[in-house]
Amino acid sequence: MNDNPVILSASGLVKSYGTTRALDDVSLEVRAGEAVAIMGASGSGKTTLLHTLAGILTADTGSVLLNAAIGRIRIDELSDKERSRLRREEFGFVFQQGLLIPELTAVENVALPLLLTGHPRAAAEAHAGSWLAALGLAGMEQRRIGQLSGGQAQRVAIARAQATGARIVFADEPTGALDSATSADVMSALLDSTLSRGHALVVVTHDPNVAARCTRVIRMQDGRIAPAAAPARAAVPAPVSASQIASTGEAAR
Repeated sequence: MNDNPVILSASGLVKSYGTTRALDDVSLEVRAGEAVAIMGASGSGKTTLLHTLAGILTADTGSVLLNAAIGRIRIDELSDKERSRLRREEFGFVFQQGLLIPELTAVENVALPLLLTGHPRAAAEAHAGSWLAALGLAGMEQRRIGQLSGGQAQRVAIARAQATGARIVFADEPTGALDSATSADVMSALLDSTLSRGHALVVVTHDPNVAARCTRVIRMQDGRIAPAAAPARAAVPAPVSASQIASTGEAAR
């Protein structure tokens, strides 16, 4: 059981699109040092949940609370500008296609969020280069995204997510476009770079292999968190009667 402090908590989230409830009274907690996988069929609400936790979307009702270094922050009560700043400073993001900027080099992509928070370019690119090296991309700093393989591009996206010191990394199908071997390598990089620092990972995935590597799995169904499946019970043998014992004894003689 994870006894680490709760970093992020959501309570009673409801989000509707017309008559469809994408989130229907969803509550959960995310703790430091854990990787939470969110699974479910298409339309189950898993991506809406991820985006609401990250402050990309706001729920119609309910609250999202971040325990930040500066104190407790109600994300759902922040303005758009304040949520944008929070995402730059506290959160990291890795998406299926990376959403990297093809005109920039690998090191420029990783340095970009640091530049947006006011770091000098030389320091930002040096820090970005150290993250690329840590993720096995030393020597590829000046390559543009189109010159990298899919797995290498996702490692650039992971480096960008980690470079600001994000306490929570949100990943939406980060291995969805990769083959199984590359997927395993990218997931290892994502887990190692996040959990080794005591930070948290929240990942939406359809892949049971990805979910199996996380510390906890949440299954969404029709906008709600589905109850955990009860463990299978061993069959209980029927009681043995006295006559059966006697007949067994007779047969053994």
